[in-house]
Amino acid sequence: MSTHILLVDDDTDLLRLLTMRLEAANYRVSAATTAEEALAKIAIERPQLVVSDVQLPGLDGLKLFDEIRQRHPLLPVILITAHGTIPDAVEATTRGVFGYLTKPFEGKVLLDKIAEALSIYRVSPQQTDPLKEDWRAHIISRSDRIAELLNEAKMVAQSDASVLIRGESGTGKELLAQAIHRASPRANRPFVALNCSAIPEHLLESELFGHVKGAFTGASHSYDGLLRAADRGTLFLDEIGDMPVNLQAKLLRVLQERKVRPVGSSHSIDVDVRILSSTHQDLEAAIREDQFREDLYYRLNVVELILPPLRERREDVLLLANHFLMRLAQKYHKVLNGFTPDAIEALSTYSWPGNIRQLFNVIEQVSALSTGSLISHSLIQRALKVPSVQILSLAEARERFERDYLIGLLKVTGGNVADAARLAERNRTEFYRLLQKHGLTPDTFKKLESQMDVVTIERQP
Repeated sequence: MSTHILLVDDDTDLLRLLTMRLEAANYRVSAATTAEEALAKIAIERPQLVVSDVQLPGLDGLKLFDEIRQRHPLLPVILITAHGTIPDAVEATTRGVFGYLTKPFEGKVLLDKIAEALSIYRVSPQQTDPLKEDWRAHIISRSDRIAELLNEAKMVAQSDASVLIRGESGTGKELLAQAIHRASPRANRPFVALNCSAIPEHLLESELFGHVKGAFTGASHSYDGLLRAADRGTLFLDEIGDMPVNLQAKLLRVLQERKVRPVGSSHSIDVDVRILSSTHQDLEAAIREDQFREDLYYRLNVVELILPPLRERREDVLLLANHFLMRLAQKYHKVLNGFTPDAIEALSTYSWPGNIRQLFNVIEQVSALSTGSLISHSLIQRALKVPSVQILSLAEARERFERDYLIGLLKVTGGNVADAARLAERNRTEFYRLLQKHGLTPDTFKKLESQMDVVTIERQP
């Protein structure tokens, strides 16, 4: 199916000529002679591009663009202008019109401009408006890879199979989990999410399985836990690779027996919960290193879905950027119509190591700083060069802090684990587990201390 273009012009002869040229270039063309007719046609079937004359009876081309921008902010518009309306067309580009052509123009010029617009907006005629599909409404994409992934997700959603979602940080793993839940028979029941790396180990068990009153110091009342909170619904375990091994065994028992035993209780309670999980880690390597249970891995990984990084779905960068821009324009009470062409190029060619999370932060920064209706190239460059744009998730920030903290303790104590554990107010077994988790060896710090002693002795007079 070819790309659909809507032509709008009250000159029927020119309309016929342009239609013939575009159809010869393998575009599918529909035509309208007024702005009102064009809006009606767009409402019935949205095209991938609109080419309109500025001078039209009734609403003119500029008013038509304003209506399109309000209703379909991501639909590109090219204006055709006579010499007398050039100033209007130039002003329209500052409001978000993709470009304009001055009459008379050659057919090749029009085709090149259309190709440029379509290459930037990366519109695929096979793809539907994501807002028409409520279950995946929050996943904004025109990528073929994402379309295939969502097809798989929708199929697996109909079953109760456990799904493991893989992908780099910031790719939207929780959004995909929510979409699976909304497409499932459990959609009207709770969706509960837990980040396994964001909660201290001694609290994670209680958070997940619940506890009875008096089970431990501070347990002044009973707590059901998230497994029971998600009963008949879906529990999403984010960063499952960070779950301690002893809790992995208890989770496996829940999956096998469909029963949960709260901390401090001698009785098990029936639960009916579907488990979705995610990780950015290599769980196979963790299994080889005895950091993740192989039997639990196969229980969780009945179906595996892999979210590609943003750099591998570049056709979505501008789509997402415009989507975020419209949201943030409301937040900051500004009129933000889009990006300048060189800003679009900068967004489209950047590698996005922080993926969609980083893109959102960049767009929020430029939205807050912008003084005009179009986001400039200089603002985008500034946002991309700020060191803080290296976005870390809360879990990653905690991991980095925890490792740096352990290194600091080992340096202070010269690698003495007993002293370091005492300073951290942790028992030695737990402290050794933390060191193993971060790949830290106490002997390394003992050697460093002895080397420093040698240097000190050699420098004495």
